[in-house]
Amino acid sequence: MTPTPPSCAADTQNLATPGEVRHDWTLDEIEALFALPFNDLLFRAQRVHRAHFDPNAVQVSTLLSIKTGACPEDCKYCPQSGHYNTGLGREKLLEIEKVVEQARAAKDAGASRFCMGAAWKSPRERDLKVVLEMVRRVKAMGLETCMTLGMVDGDQASRLAEAGLDYYNHNLDTSPEYYGEIITTRSYADRLATLGHVRDAGMKVCAGGILGMGEAPRDRAALLQQLARLEPHPESVPINMLVKVPGTPLEAVDDLDPFEFIRAIAVARILMPKSHVRLSAGREQMNDSTQALAFLAGANSIFYGERLLTTANPQAERDRVLFTRLGLHPERRDTSVDDDQIQAGVAASVEADLAHQAMQQAAARANELAFDASGT
Repeated sequence: MTPTPPSCAADTQNLATPGEVRHDWTLDEIEALFALPFNDLLFRAQRVHRAHFDPNAVQVSTLLSIKTGACPEDCKYCPQSGHYNTGLGREKLLEIEKVVEQARAAKDAGASRFCMGAAWKSPRERDLKVVLEMVRRVKAMGLETCMTLGMVDGDQASRLAEAGLDYYNHNLDTSPEYYGEIITTRSYADRLATLGHVRDAGMKVCAGGILGMGEAPRDRAALLQQLARLEPHPESVPINMLVKVPGTPLEAVDDLDPFEFIRAIAVARILMPKSHVRLSAGREQMNDSTQALAFLAGANSIFYGERLLTTANPQAERDRVLFTRLGLHPERRDTSVDDDQIQAGVAASVEADLAHQAMQQAAARANELAFDASGT
């Protein structure tokens, strides 16, 4: 009998219980995963992936920018920041009917989740009312709903949840140590607080980061550690490759080795075994072989369509061809909730929002009366 090499024996022992859910990964442990031989790392990630998911199913989302440009944040990667001249015009919040039309087209094209993004530091009350109606209308179509609106407080998160929002996206972007090199207008603690409000409101969390912004390998490990510390883990973990946009401070940063990107996908899968790991921004620059490796490493979610907020995304036909070549298929959404339940939920959320508006009006009226009394 040929003896088993020590490294293989040790790896087999580590894989005895693939997919153990932990929140206490140390940075040394995570860096050790990154340092594994590439084949060993992908084998381990694939074992974990198969313990929790259909290995050939990919969750498909469509992302629409509902308000573009003039964001007050100074994120160095973002073409929507008002701090940089990227040639991106400022647009108003989209009309509700246009959003519904796009959602219907996304559903017809095979998307199971419709994501809406607005370039805000945080939503204003007048805009939030419109956004809540968008959520209700899209939810009533039978799609999962997701939004990214910047920072939200507890009250805003509760109202979004009442309207039927399933997921809220708020990325950590990078490690706590490197964060200040990328953003100064919002702290890391602010981001974690928003995720806490989202979770407290009962919504699912979509949180990930961006690779290739000039960070060190240890920063990539530290980012994944922060995500894995969240309890529970984010249901969706988008791993983005930087899209270098002319006019942004990161337009000339060195390219990240694609194998390092795939390693990050695999480590994310191991650390967060029950999460959907999304192959997100940067797919336009990836060839089919790189994308295939990402799926092998444990990625099981993508954005589908021609644009991803303001940057290009692989065209739908190219994705369909790639899925066919790899034997992949869109993940089916659980449709155990019938239309009557969906409509009842939407009606309840409308009533809740009307009650909230009535309380605000009553409070405003009380303030006016108090002012009048003090002036007499």
